[in-house]
Amino acid sequence: MSSLTITTRDARTGPVLEVAGDLDYNSAPRLRHAVEQLRLEPGRLLVLDLSRLGFCDSSGITALIVARNHATAARADIALAAVPDNTARVLGIVGLDQVLTLYPDTETATGRLSVDG
Repeated sequence: MSSLTITTRDARTGPVLEVAGDLDYNSAPRLRHAVEQLRLEPGRLLVLDLSRLGFCDSSGITALIVARNHATAARADIALAAVPDNTARVLGIVGLDQVLTLYPDTETATGRLSVDG
């Protein structure tokens, strides 16, 4: 298993968290904590860049839901970028692809204009 690393950077649309490694039972709390520490502004976009995600179990999926809930509570939006095929498949099976916006890459996600201005 590959250890989880989370790198935070700012884009013009809001924060981008680059998630690399395995998002599992042991590491999911780290992602939840990183997201909960973000101060999201209304109308901004939180992007989770999953291009280097190696593995995601049900705890990881739960962490993604927690991130969505955190963004929603702040009246911000959330998007997942570069979701690996195996994770995208799971999101589709459980219907989360209908609740989370998926983009092919971070550049496309952060290039989107904020609906709220």
